[in-house]
Amino acid sequence: MYYTVCEVARRLNLSPHTIRFYGKEGLLDFVDRDQNGNRIFKESDFEKLFIIASLKRSGMTIKQIKEFTVLCDKGDSTILQRLNIIKKQREIVDEEITKLQDALDVLKYKTWLYEVALEAGTTAVHEHMPPEEMPPNIRKIKERIRLLTDDMEARYKKAAIP
Repeated sequence: MYYTVCEVARRLNLSPHTIRFYGKEGLLDFVDRDQNGNRIFKESDFEKLFIIASLKRSGMTIKQIKEFTVLCDKGDSTILQRLNIIKKQREIVDEEITKLQDALDVLKYKTWLYEVALEAGTTAVHEHMPPEEMPPNIRKIKERIRLLTDDMEARYKKAAIP
């Protein structure tokens, strides 16, 4: 069975424009064309396209993805190179997830802070709130913020000493 660009786009949650762009960039050389020159995708093409889209979402550039796909086409002699590329990208994604988790934690903290302030009618409600009255996850986030602030103050004082 064959699929059109639009059918593939819908199935992989991509836009048809994105798939066509991948084709223009030389990432879809494995895809057949019909008698009118339109790309027609086989079931076996979905995995490769899914991997390409996943690599792009992970932050890889089109150029890097192209280099990776060329290595894939060369076969088993490039397994180590491909493994190293994937490991490096995985480290980048892990770092990005950590940054995003930190951002999410701050948003959770601020959400809690404003919900409590709204209920009390003032943001001053937090100034003297003992940590035991805070939810455990909020306490942990507030402690991380405090440690970060303390670390920044210590660095500032150290730099200010002549």
